[in-house]
Amino acid sequence: MECPPNKHSLIRKALRLEYVLIAYNILEAVVSIGAGVAAGSIALVGFGLDSVIEVISAATLVWRLKGHRHADEEHESKIEKRALRVVGVTFFALGLYVLVESLKTLWFHEAPSESVVGIIVAILSLLIMPTLGFMKKKIGTQIGSAALKADAMETIICSILSAILLVGLGLNALFGWWWADPVAGLVMVGFILKEGWEAFESANEKEE
Repeated sequence: MECPPNKHSLIRKALRLEYVLIAYNILEAVVSIGAGVAAGSIALVGFGLDSVIEVISAATLVWRLKGHRHADEEHESKIEKRALRVVGVTFFALGLYVLVESLKTLWFHEAPSESVVGIIVAILSLLIMPTLGFMKKKIGTQIGSAALKADAMETIICSILSAILLVGLGLNALFGWWWADPVAGLVMVGFILKEGWEAFESANEKEE
């Protein structure tokens, strides 16, 4: 795929988006994990860990995007594949955690406490993440970076997880449906693993 003549400016824009995402997700992780532990909410802790994994993914993309400056086409392709694999691993790591903790919560009937902070965090993420995600996806398409598009999809999934988390926490707060929290976590798993698998497939396709 031929890259646009303004590739360097697009990459600088993508880097700025990644820096904003890293800063926001560090804050989101601290608040979500703290509120999740306090409330005993698996979905909220999982959401906070998703933020940590999102930071790892974004940092990987910063490394990948900066790598283009001094790389020839072959080396840049190798960087792209490595970045895709790291993003794929972050998806699988998150999926495994949420799956195990959600099943454990359902098995032991561990009811979370209400979490107003968690609900606020989910609403903010639902407002912020889609914009960042779709902007990154557009740039990824323009510069032909599957790694950036995969990272963008992880950001978009973060917004989907925000909606799922909001429903789970809201049902628990309004109706006392404790099982809505771990079920929300299980719903997260399907989205996460699907995207992780697609990231690995994209990396493998680039080797063919």
